[in-house]
Amino acid sequence: MRLVFAGTPEVAVPALEALLASERHEVAAVVTRPDAPAGRGRKLVASPVAQRAQEAGIEVLKPNRPRDEDFLDRLREIAPDCCPVVAYGALLPKAALDIPAHGWVNLHFSLLPAWRGAAPVQHAVLAGDEVTGASTFQIEEGLDSGPVYGVITETVRPDDTSGALLDRLARSGAGLLAATMDGIEDGTLKPRPQPTEGVTLAPKITVDDARVDWTAPALRVDRVVRACTPAPGAWTLFHGERLKLAAPVRPLPDRTDLRLAPGELAVTKSAVYAGTGSYPVELTEVRPQGKKRMAAADWARGVRIASGERFDA
Repeated sequence: MRLVFAGTPEVAVPALEALLASERHEVAAVVTRPDAPAGRGRKLVASPVAQRAQEAGIEVLKPNRPRDEDFLDRLREIAPDCCPVVAYGALLPKAALDIPAHGWVNLHFSLLPAWRGAAPVQHAVLAGDEVTGASTFQIEEGLDSGPVYGVITETVRPDDTSGALLDRLARSGAGLLAATMDGIEDGTLKPRPQPTEGVTLAPKITVDDARVDWTAPALRVDRVVRACTPAPGAWTLFHGERLKLAAPVRPLPDRTDLRLAPGELAVTKSAVYAGTGSYPVELTEVRPQGKKRMAAADWARGVRIASGERFDA
């Protein structure tokens, strides 16, 4: 088939690579979000998908909005048979959905209908799911509600951050998307409607969502930190300044000798402990406001934590 691939961040690159390597399909163009400011200089930088497409000598389309007429006109000129999508980052209007004969097929990082929305992997970690996966489905005007072509499953490891889990899903999902294109092309794959039961939503995790509630149980604190790593980054306040917490935060159910109130800190030469709503956790690495990431014990020595001090409520 003649394909136009839509995607933006690094997590979409493995799927683009898989389609470029396919002997059965031609990637005629790529659709991605416009260049965005990055780095200290805030210079405009092309998306990872755009950079990879440029390396491959493929036309790159960067519409401000997918409903822009000049974009729709160019898409009609290219005349794709199908448009595979991975984390493009913008809603597609019906005018765009109607152009390819086989529609737009999205690779979504959950087992639909679970975790429809922008942050399925983060919510899977946050909820403590033991198994997640990826699905390919036909895009329609509803939120991730279209019929499903295929799925793969992935075990969620106890120490998984959302970043580590998403990396694995991006690689295995790339193969699923390529196989879905094959099945659509030869007519052996038909999408099936999603079940009406088991629908859960995965809205974007905000900075406010990433603030640690020390009155929550230790397992919840651990999940928040892992779900928000690498972005937006779990955080707390100490002396009124923001302190980011890196994964892992180690729950310590067996440390009955450590009796700490929620948010209360205990420091040794080599470790920093914080109280939660259940048992304490050990902090491994932190990032103070305006500084680089460092070992929690080094941070504690620098700020000279006194006995009984705690993170701000």
